[in-house]
Amino acid sequence: MADSAKVLRLFKTLHRTRQQVFKNDSRALEAARKKINEEFKKNISVTSPEEIEKLIKIGSDVELILRKSVIQGIHTDHNTLKLVPRKDLLTENNPYCDAPAQKP
Repeated sequence: MADSAKVLRLFKTLHRTRQQVFKNDSRALEAARKKINEEFKKNISVTSPEEIEKLIKIGSDVELILRKSVIQGIHTDHNTLKLVPRKDLLTENNPYCDAPAQKP
């Protein structure tokens, strides 16, 4: 795949992730949109394939961190936040077992 296609795909993926992660938070949506666009414009003149791959890797890592690590919080009063995790962040909670399983 050509570098320009990879860059465009990453750009679109970051914006889709931004819309999911910051859903219903117009301030965060706008800040993330500006930051994504700013970073891509800043690096528009990069032509080295190695440098482009490095930047694509950084962008992909950022997308993964946003998707896997960001949880929205809503202020319910001045000292309390209500966390609103997305369904794709919720995983099965397996209790910790200190003793190894016994083999029959």
